[in-house]
Parts: sequence; C-alpha cells; structure tokens
Amino acid sequence: MTRRTVVLFLAALLPLLAGAGQARATGYRYWSFWERDGGTWTYATQGPSLVRPADGAVQGFRFSVSEDSADAAKPRGSADFAAVCAGTPPRDGTKRVALVLDFGTPADAPSGETPPAGRTACAQVSPDATTAEALAAVAEPLRYDAGALLCAIAGYPEKGCGEQVSGDERSAPAEKEQEQPSEPADDGPSLGLAAGIAVVVCLGAAAVWQVRRRG
Repeated sequence: MTRRTVVLFLAALLPLLAGAGQARATGYRYWSFWERDGGTWTYATQGPSLVRPADGAVQGFRFSVSEDSADAAKPRGSADFAAVCAGTPPRDGTKRVALVLDFGTPADAPSGETPPAGRTACAQVSPDATTAEALAAVAEPLRYDAGALLCAIAGYPEKGCGEQVSGDERSAPAEKEQEQPSEPADDGPSLGLAAGIAVVVCLGAAAVWQVRRRG
C-alpha cells in the first residue's frame, strides 16, 4: 500500500462517517402542551388534565414530530390574552382561558392528512376547570388513548397517537426555525462520529508506518 493509496482511502471514508454523525434521531408525532408567561412559551410540566389555569392564563398546544421536550416546537403566533378573549366578556362564576392551537406543518402531518390552519379560542369555564376541560369547551372532538395521552384536537389527526417516526421522516430544520426552544439540541459532532474519526486516524497512521517501513 502506497502513501497515495492511504490518502485516497481516508478521503473517501471520512465523508461517510460525517454523514452518519449527522443522521437525525428517531422522534415521536404528538401534541405538546405549553404555558405562556408574558411573551415566553414554557413546556408544561404537567398534563392538561392536571393543570388548573387561573383566569387570564394563556396556554398552547402544538402538533409536531420531536424527540423530547427539549426538541419540541413551540406554538406559533403572538396573540395574548387580551387579543384572544377580546370578544368574550367576563362573567361571574367563571374564568377565561386563552388557548393557542397550532396544528403544525405538512411535514409533521401523518401520511394522507393536511394540518388545519392554526387558531385561537377563549374558553369560558368554571373556576376549578382544568386545561383539558377548557380545551374540550372550544376544540372538540378530542381524542385520547387508553393511557389518557391527548391524541387529537378538533379531530386532528384522524388517526395515530404518539407514534414513533424514523429519522428519515423528520421534518427539515428550516420548517421550525422560529419555533425551536431557546436551547436546541446539540448539532455538533456525535460521539460515534468522533470515535469513527479516531479509528480512521489510527488506521491511517498504521498504514503510513507500514509504507515507511517497507520503503
């Protein structure tokens, strides 16, 4: 093996390793639940059936494909409580909750389905109502699975619930550029890529040593 052969071998192998390191991880297609404080969306730490929002709260739901809460896309739009509930006057014995419903992008939609346009709604419900009850008041039909996971809002999607999606089916980053959380997943070289490069370097060094020894 000549030195030129070693160089060509390494040049051909490194792009393959780099491509493997950039492969997108498996995700899940589901509705994520968010709470808004001022102009900031925060991923909810409890499910909508447990949260009891106060009067004047703004809460959101976003349908997308994501790996986990750190990768989840936020609801889009800037509507606040005053804008969402402007046409719903206060009433004694009730509270008002502003809901932002983002049905996601076509890339995140299940095969054969098209996401409806996003919308907002003002739910006027009893003071002790949960977010799930507020959602049911303005966005039926809702669909849940046997484990009480929210599967569909306003009938979307028609089927499926938190199903696993392979890396090849993940939506492109450009479709979520303004919805990503402030701390997106690390896009740097993966551990596997670094290890692969190290192996190639070792192999290359050994080959060069062999060439010099034979020379």
